[in-house]
Amino acid sequence: MPKGKGAKGTKVTLKIAKKAIRMTPDGRRRLTLCNMGITIFPKCLLKLTNVDELDLSRNLIQKLPDNIGNFSSLRGLDLHSNRLESVPESIGNLVGLTHLNLSNNRLTSAGLPSTLGFLSSLKSLNLGMNQLDTLPSTMVALESLQELGLFDNFFIKLPEFVTILRNLTKVNMKRNPLSYGQGDCEGMLNEKSEPEQDVYLVHESSLCRTCLKRCKEHRERLTRGGGGGGGDMFEDKRIRTYPGLMVPNSVATVNQDVWRIRNVEYKPIK
Repeated sequence: MPKGKGAKGTKVTLKIAKKAIRMTPDGRRRLTLCNMGITIFPKCLLKLTNVDELDLSRNLIQKLPDNIGNFSSLRGLDLHSNRLESVPESIGNLVGLTHLNLSNNRLTSAGLPSTLGFLSSLKSLNLGMNQLDTLPSTMVALESLQELGLFDNFFIKLPEFVTILRNLTKVNMKRNPLSYGQGDCEGMLNEKSEPEQDVYLVHESSLCRTCLKRCKEHRERLTRGGGGGGGDMFEDKRIRTYPGLMVPNSVATVNQDVWRIRNVEYKPIK
């Protein structure tokens, strides 16, 4: 059992960390230290050069060490449900990282470094349940990104790079104050903004020929303003379109998955 649990939280030693490492079914070394009341990131973990996945979720960590980028072996980093307000710039050195979960923290847009755009191998990024309204423009370089979670934040418009990344097929923007009059007028945003419900962004290559044709026809009707009548100017924008992306939920090849919920059995390292 971890030692020193008290006012300062659980103290994790290098010995404790080594004993907690398990081998996953796909041959990765995973260190799980979740839900242990940890308040300070254990710097001794940086000495573990053979760990592929690190789970420190559901703790009380407020700050990551400035040299977190020295953890170069990491392929997966789960820090959800802590108290992080910012991420150090050195995180951009984790170029082998494929999965990063920072959801349910206290992150602000000012606390996200531009070096996030250096994570060229990143496939899944979860930033949901924070206090974000913009993202670093450098994230346009995340060409490997496939899944992006931005739910429960303060976005009033979709980040522009989302429409550019070709491999990005899943974006969760639920419960953001998105406006259908994006960028038209600041006053309109305040008066007409309404919470986003379910929007699944799907690249054209993910649709069958029949569904792709149906979406294009629907988009053309919206562009022409079909449907007749006047009505509210925002009604014509209820279904938004993006270059190379299809929105209607019913024609997506896959639905929004529950974010990385997996029950796996681990076998101890001998």
